[in-house]
Amino acid sequence: MTIFHFFNCAVLTFGPHAVYYSATPLSEYDTLGTSIKAAVVYLVTTLVKLVCLATFLKVSESDSFDPYQELMKAMIGFIDVAGLYFALTRLTHRNISQNHKFQAVGLGWAFADSVLHRLAPLWVGARGLEFTWDYILQGLEANANLVLSISLAALGSLMWLRKNKPKPLIPVIYVCAGIVATMPSITSYLRRGLEWHFPKIVGFELFISLIMAFISWQLFVACQRSSY
Repeated sequence: MTIFHFFNCAVLTFGPHAVYYSATPLSEYDTLGTSIKAAVVYLVTTLVKLVCLATFLKVSESDSFDPYQELMKAMIGFIDVAGLYFALTRLTHRNISQNHKFQAVGLGWAFADSVLHRLAPLWVGARGLEFTWDYILQGLEANANLVLSISLAALGSLMWLRKNKPKPLIPVIYVCAGIVATMPSITSYLRRGLEWHFPKIVGFELFISLIMAFISWQLFVACQRSSY
């Protein structure tokens, strides 16, 4: 039963990444190399973030919400945006379209995040004797993160790779990218400031991920139309 529970949680956490790669044209255009490069950039970016967090933040003795600490975390969190910029604009890719590039980068980014933050807790906790919903919720949270990562990569693609954008849409693109980039700080405020429980936070993340996916898709379509 414990192995079965671990297997189910692992499939829920990592399965959508494989399904997304196989069910979209990413597999046909062999963009696996791009996703792997993006995953490596994510790991380096995370290492830089950890160094910055250890340098500029003090260890809090309580779990209460500290506005100054959370503001510093949000500013350090924008290192992810810099890493995504590097992955989209500086890495060498196969001759793939902009549409496939941001999807491959977002997929690799999200998969690396899931492996780094969720594989060890799953292996240690989901094989326990006592059943808990926490690891299923972690899998759902990984799915929300997948959607948010691809949405942020799409918005980054519009900001940095597409030159002929409709001017009225430019502020919307930047605002949406800022919202997605600060989602860790938003969820931290909900957990510590408003004392939301984990299921409610995961539901919020899933809801926001769907909204941001729809908005980024509409922005991408609108920018494509303007280029014709």
